[in-house]
Amino acid sequence: MAVDADGTIVEAGDHIPDDIVAALHGVDAAGVPVVLATGRSWLAARIILDNVGIAPAYCVCSNGATVISYPDENVVGQVTFDPAPLVEVLRGHPSVVVAVEEFGRGYNLSAPFPPGGFELRGELRVVSWDELAQHQVLRMIVRDPFVAPADFDAMMAQLDLSQLYWCSMGENWIEIGGQAAGKSRGLAVVADLLGVDQYDVLALGDGNNDIDMVSWAGRGVALADAPPELKAVADAVTGSFASGGTVEELRHWFPRV
Repeated sequence: MAVDADGTIVEAGDHIPDDIVAALHGVDAAGVPVVLATGRSWLAARIILDNVGIAPAYCVCSNGATVISYPDENVVGQVTFDPAPLVEVLRGHPSVVVAVEEFGRGYNLSAPFPPGGFELRGELRVVSWDELAQHQVLRMIVRDPFVAPADFDAMMAQLDLSQLYWCSMGENWIEIGGQAAGKSRGLAVVADLLGVDQYDVLALGDGNNDIDMVSWAGRGVALADAPPELKAVADAVTGSFASGGTVEELRHWFPRV
């Protein structure tokens, strides 16, 4: 079973409601592996696994760019890409902020990251555009809250993303990974390790970065809070996060949770 983090099992402040923790432990007790599949970096995802308290486990993080085991932190798969062509285009836009993830450390940024949206965890280091482009990266975040959405979309249209994975994380916020990234790719790696068939996987999510995961799973479920694009590919839509939709779906398959 695969679950997204924020908005699916996690609310503000990294808090996981007690009924969700109990439900996840019930799934684990039934002998079904619980996999966290999240857009968070490993540093931020590990907080959630610590709070859930199920081990051993696997985590698909950074939108599938990293697959790692928990708690031993053995990286079993990573996908990187060359950010240089994108940086060359983006550096010409004065208000855009770019962050590239460095595994296990934090992010290099073109400028201080604007408030709003998800919080970046770890060390945040402002570097030159040239330094941003020097090395292969796991993920690039492009953020610009200072322009109109139409202008942001026009800027993104200048980027060649045809050979990359990308998703929108909200207004004027795009995340980019290597072509083989995406939560479904990471889950396929875990399923192969565990000897689980794709069509036996239950996946729950609430965001645009869950679209490929929910489409891939044998049963893909969207929360009622999810955007229309995710609901359109889901096999079912459960209740909202606030109304207990996550637990509702788990209890449907695991009545004892």
